[in-house]
Parts: sequence; structure tokens; C-alpha cells
Amino acid sequence: MMSPLDASHHTRAICELAPVVPVLVIHDAAIARPLAEALVAGGLPALEVTLRTPAALDAIREMAKVEGGTVGAGTLLTPTDVEAAKEAGAQFGVSPGATPKLLEACAISALPLLPGASTASEAMALLEIGYSVQKFFPAEANGGAPALKAIGAPLPQVSFCPTGGVTPENAPTYLGLSNTLCVGGSWVCPADLIAAKDWAAIEELAREAAALKR
Repeated sequence: MMSPLDASHHTRAICELAPVVPVLVIHDAAIARPLAEALVAGGLPALEVTLRTPAALDAIREMAKVEGGTVGAGTLLTPTDVEAAKEAGAQFGVSPGATPKLLEACAISALPLLPGASTASEAMALLEIGYSVQKFFPAEANGGAPALKAIGAPLPQVSFCPTGGVTPENAPTYLGLSNTLCVGGSWVCPADLIAAKDWAAIEELAREAAALKR
């Protein structure tokens, strides 16, 4: 069992590894390892593989072999997702929201969870049970950095990883907020560079992202 307090202790440490957590949608597990190696070499060790494709779990298995990387499973929706992610080697989980069954499954599987919240009430409900580190999602659609700053005023105990619509242009604004630990973004691994297997270009994008100030 892992308590929400322990889970947030772990996810805080993961969020503090780098200013950006790449959010990855992988369609071919064969590219998972070189992609992870490029991102880690560029300074982004925490990786979120979303469970949106049939290749996702195999991709997590491959990325878990990369030295220096910390791979997590995103888009956790059900207890079955949690069990599969844990079995594949995920070291943390990320969800767009939170349900009692999902939270219980993560506790039982001892999978540190970064649960999603989009309102003050949702953030308060998660904080009430011990989750002090949360995902603000979908960030831009929910008002962006101004909204997150406003939520932080009465809830300074909660730290966030805003995800959803975060770009190289607006990431610095989020990272400048006192309640933001890191941001989640997909711009460091664009589909065209993945298709071209241009790992050097992806490593350079990762290096630029890793240099963002927070």
C-alpha cells in the first residue's frame, strides 16, 4: 500500500527532476527506447507515456530499460490500467482526473499517482485525502497560468504540473508561478521528428526545454 502522502512525496521528487515532463503518444514500441535515450540525454529524465495506443505498454517496458530515465504511465482511467502500467514497469502514474476506484488501485499497487484537477474544489478534495502534488488539466482550456495562479492563492499547500496546451511560448509563465513544479508538454517530441527518427533533433529540443527556468 502507498498512502496519498507518500505518493505525493514521490511525484514531487519526479516533478523536480526537470522543468518539463514530455507527454508521449507512441504508436510503435520499436522507437520507444531511442526516443527515451534522446530525451534523457537532453536532460528530461521523467517521461509520461500515455495509454492511448496499443503500443503504450510495450513502450513503457522498453523505456524502463533506459538508464537515468523515470518512466510513467499517463491517461490512467481504471484499476486495470493501473495494474497493467505497474506490470509494464511504470514508476509513476498520471491521470486526467481522479476517482475513488482509481486512487484505491494506485494505493494498492504502490504506484505514485499525479492525479488531475481542474478546479479549486477538485484540488481541495485531493488535498483533503493527502495529495499535495497534482496535475492541472487541461491547463490552457481551464484558463491557463492566470487561473492556476488564482487557485494557488488560497491553496498554497498544493503544487501542480500543468498539462494541456503548454508550449515553449507559455511554459515560462507557468514555471514562474510559485505553485508550479514542472509542466507537461509534447512539443519536445513532435510527430514529424519521431517519424524521421531524428533523435539528435529531439535531444536538442529536450536540452532547450531542460534549460527553462523555474
